[in-house]
Amino acid sequence: MVRVKLVVKILLTFLALYIVFSKVEIDEIKSIFKEIDIFYLILALIFFNISKILSSYRLNIYFSHIGVKISEIYALKLYYIGMFYNLFLPSGIGGDGYKIYILKKLHNIRVSRLITATLLDRLSGLIPLIFFAGVLFIIYSPFWHRYLWLDYIVIIVTTTIFPIFYILNRVFFRGYIDIFFKTTILGAFVQILQLISAIYILYSMGISNSIVIFLTLFLISSVVAVLPISIGGVGLRELTFLYGLNLVNLDANSGVAFSMIFFIITAISSLIGLFLKI
Repeated sequence: MVRVKLVVKILLTFLALYIVFSKVEIDEIKSIFKEIDIFYLILALIFFNISKILSSYRLNIYFSHIGVKISEIYALKLYYIGMFYNLFLPSGIGGDGYKIYILKKLHNIRVSRLITATLLDRLSGLIPLIFFAGVLFIIYSPFWHRYLWLDYIVIIVTTTIFPIFYILNRVFFRGYIDIFFKTTILGAFVQILQLISAIYILYSMGISNSIVIFLTLFLISSVVAVLPISIGGVGLRELTFLYGLNLVNLDANSGVAFSMIFFIITAISSLIGLFLKI
């Protein structure tokens, strides 16, 4: 069953990429890459990794809360190794599965508690991501008022997602409620750091106009990339930029190039996990 899911993911990834690259100008994308400003690209890489360091710290708060006492350095190594597993070894175990396996092996704790802590950590990052995407969509982007039904959905989700997340924690994960605000705020800062990284990617491409549109699509594509239907979100991000920019009559080539650069930064950062030992 695991192999079937992996094959399906690979096929969907290639299908998405085929659709994208059949609708963009390859030469234009190559030209964008040739003119990249390396200085801004390095800044984008730095802020992306700062966001991952903060994410590791947030996850370690959850682990500490359930009695798994590990150092921040150990937690960071574990986090980067998990990133490597997620991106380069998309097998049945994945990065989260690897972390749970290692911690279960070294600590006397139930797997269910590790799974719950890992799930809540994921949600504490996803909830602010969805919130910021909704805020940009409503206040600053040209996507607002294009589809009335979509406007209503975005308003409802944006205004209720934090209260709903709090209630879910209060009802189903009461034992974690005392770290709810700390981890959720950290999750918000993680997304802000990723937005800063995205801004530097845009600067590296020479894009100074339509930044809010790109950031809105970046956040939306990050939400879409969470769906477990492709390898590391590859293809899904590019599709989001392709159709999102076409919707507002902007150059989709720049969006696809942006998405590819973000993936390269993610891949370079994830490769760090290959050289770490715990």
